[in-house]
Amino acid sequence: MYTSVVGETFLKEYNHRNGTDFSAKEFFEQEIFEQIFNHEKYLLWAGNSPFVQGLSSKKPFFEPAERLENLKKLQEKIGSGERDASIALGFPASENKGFATTSGLVTDLAMPSDDEDVYLSWIGGTLSLGVAGGYTILFDDPEITYTTFEGWRHYRRFLNDPLFEKLPPYKLTTWNGQWLAYRFDGWFDEAFNFMTLEKEGAFTTNEKGIDLNTVSWSKLFFSLSTYLEIESATAYVFSLGSTNKTVGFIPFQFQSGRNLIGIYQKLFGEDEYRIKRTSEFEAFFGRHIKRACEMGSIGLHALRPESLKNYFGDKKNLQFYSTKTDQKKGESEEDFRERMEKETAKSKAIIISYQTYKTWLVAMLSKNKTDISDYSRDIAQALVRYRAGGRKLDRKNLLEKEFFQTNKIKMLEALNKIVTSDEVEQEVKDKMNSLRDQVHFLSKEDFSYFITLLKFDYGYAEFTNQKP
Repeated sequence: MYTSVVGETFLKEYNHRNGTDFSAKEFFEQEIFEQIFNHEKYLLWAGNSPFVQGLSSKKPFFEPAERLENLKKLQEKIGSGERDASIALGFPASENKGFATTSGLVTDLAMPSDDEDVYLSWIGGTLSLGVAGGYTILFDDPEITYTTFEGWRHYRRFLNDPLFEKLPPYKLTTWNGQWLAYRFDGWFDEAFNFMTLEKEGAFTTNEKGIDLNTVSWSKLFFSLSTYLEIESATAYVFSLGSTNKTVGFIPFQFQSGRNLIGIYQKLFGEDEYRIKRTSEFEAFFGRHIKRACEMGSIGLHALRPESLKNYFGDKKNLQFYSTKTDQKKGESEEDFRERMEKETAKSKAIIISYQTYKTWLVAMLSKNKTDISDYSRDIAQALVRYRAGGRKLDRKNLLEKEFFQTNKIKMLEALNKIVTSDEVEQEVKDKMNSLRDQVHFLSKEDFSYFITLLKFDYGYAEFTNQKP
């Protein structure tokens, strides 16, 4: 099964880096058992295995001698030839017909597996990466798997620390995803602590306890894109739960992540990216992981900001506005500060949306062409000048009701009205003529991206021109 394949890849890397010659069984005993199961709080809940049989609310953990006995039971089952999901991670349940929904990562091909394969399955299964949406990603890559393993000791350290007694156990795959996203994000600090990860969004602390949050797949993707030099890697995407789901083998195109980061930094500056990379920039990208995988690969199309779809195909645009800094008559200082905080946050969110949407649209339009970000901004400024020279609402209506259309013919007709008008300044006409030539050669898909980008740049140009 695939967990055994990944386990073998990792074990070779582990032995190479540490100068050891561990078999899968030896690694299981010295690392997996000792770190994951030989404690009161487990890192992983291994369903139906000897490690969890007998645990309940009345008996929440095993004593040291009992844990050793559980290890012996598992080894005896493996040695006797038992090969089900309670003995080998990723293998089918003991009764395929009766428990079909509890089997995953399986095949109907006759594939013999020896004891080594079973222990390898434990290694591979414990290196899975949990992401938001209820799915798990498993890479057959030595760098990814070994770095994932390096994070186990930190989860164990937190679980054993009395200060974090409310931190939930059994969430190793969730931890793996968060750890790898942080370890590979480009600003990893060896001296990190619990508060560092809390700021990164890995943990949420409240009066009820501590939550270990599931990382978004896009955040993990950007971290892998930043750290790894490879163009792409194929991962197995699946979900194990009360009902198991297999998505399949999906290529992850890391070059797309680096491309988006590079465009964002070019448009808005590297410092701006450093500030917004985690809580804002990365969180906007990516459809639901299942929908992203349905596209066949994880690349630019899959990374489209989910909310961007609301601005395709209609006249809707981002509504930019400035925060009102004047205190209302009769408004208390506390109410004034609270209102200012809300307005500032809302205004900031709109700017972040604009920057994120523009980054993705420019990336899509620049795949096989020159960068058009400056061109779009220049045309938007010309359109603002055009509108400002109109009588009442005539030019505003032309732009909003005719120009910004998903139908290329209607847009070109509106352009023709602008360039043939004697009342329009020549500089604006020249820019509109160049736009007409640019639009003429765009495909239907690229036109929808371009007109949306232009619509955003136009709205932002209006906003900045109106600001005092």
